[in-house]
Amino acid sequence: MLVIRAITLDDIDPLIEMARQVGSGMTTLKPDRAMLGERVETAVASFAQAIPPEKRDYMFVMEDTANHRLAGVCAIKGAVGLTEPFYNYRIGTLVHSSRELGVFTRMDTLYLSNDLTGSSELCSLFLMPEYRTGHNGKFLSKSRFLFIAQFQQLFTEKIIAEMRGFQLDDGTSPFYEGLGRHFFKMDFDHVDGLTALGKKSFIAELMPRQPLYVDYLPEDAQAVIGQVHRSTLPARKLLEQEGMHYEGYVDIFDAGPVLQGRVSELRAVRDSVATVAEEGVPEGECDITLVSNTKLEDFRMILTQTCDGGARVALNVRELQLLHCQAGDPVRTLSLNVRKNSHG
Repeated sequence: MLVIRAITLDDIDPLIEMARQVGSGMTTLKPDRAMLGERVETAVASFAQAIPPEKRDYMFVMEDTANHRLAGVCAIKGAVGLTEPFYNYRIGTLVHSSRELGVFTRMDTLYLSNDLTGSSELCSLFLMPEYRTGHNGKFLSKSRFLFIAQFQQLFTEKIIAEMRGFQLDDGTSPFYEGLGRHFFKMDFDHVDGLTALGKKSFIAELMPRQPLYVDYLPEDAQAVIGQVHRSTLPARKLLEQEGMHYEGYVDIFDAGPVLQGRVSELRAVRDSVATVAEEGVPEGECDITLVSNTKLEDFRMILTQTCDGGARVALNVRELQLLHCQAGDPVRTLSLNVRKNSHG
């Protein structure tokens, strides 16, 4: 079975192995031992509440309990941009008009912004290729929302997720080639690598401060603003089902959309149920459900069949063991799929 749990220091080596498979475009998972080691230490301190909430970085791993391999990883940062600047482009509109000439034009513009500073961020989602079957991807992505529902007090009201921007089959980013390269004079992967290492001061030093007219960009660059990488489309749909949406902020390198949501409006916050575990077999009409324990330091979650209607959720002995729970312990549940009659 698969279990999603809080990361531990023992996971560093398998995590580095996993990071080797990620490829470019995910700045938060580079196979750099010093960087990932520090990140895992921060995560362990986060679950232990040993550092302030805004510095926390909750990392979760999906473990295949049959062979103790790591199948995936995902994370939630408590707040972005408080220790190093967090930049996006905000798409704005400028209007130029001349009554005399009868000309009125609306132009889209890109403003370099720090508007999303301080938001909590969903990040670092990666599932090993051999586990990309069944419900595993959904389970991994949605697990973070159930964690947020259980521990709402740890997060800011605004939550964001930067999606990977559109790239051609050869890995070229039309937006970066049309805009960023003029300012940075280096390849996309190189810039990506520098940001991964936290070297972001060059962004402020090299980017123009005044708004950029979108119409000045090559057409292929204009066309991909707010578009996701082909392999990121399913991830975007999942986040949108959970209550996240695009509001005109994009990544400054590849113009991938930044999705945002309000914690209080997330499906998991509205629809998840705090209940009690009991040992048994579910009876009646069943639904595929995320079930988590309610322990911050030893947070664990499984995907199983549960039934509506009871004040308790029936789990078998193995499932209780995976959750580090006993009958009578509090758990939280959320249906994996959005219910058709839900007001979402």
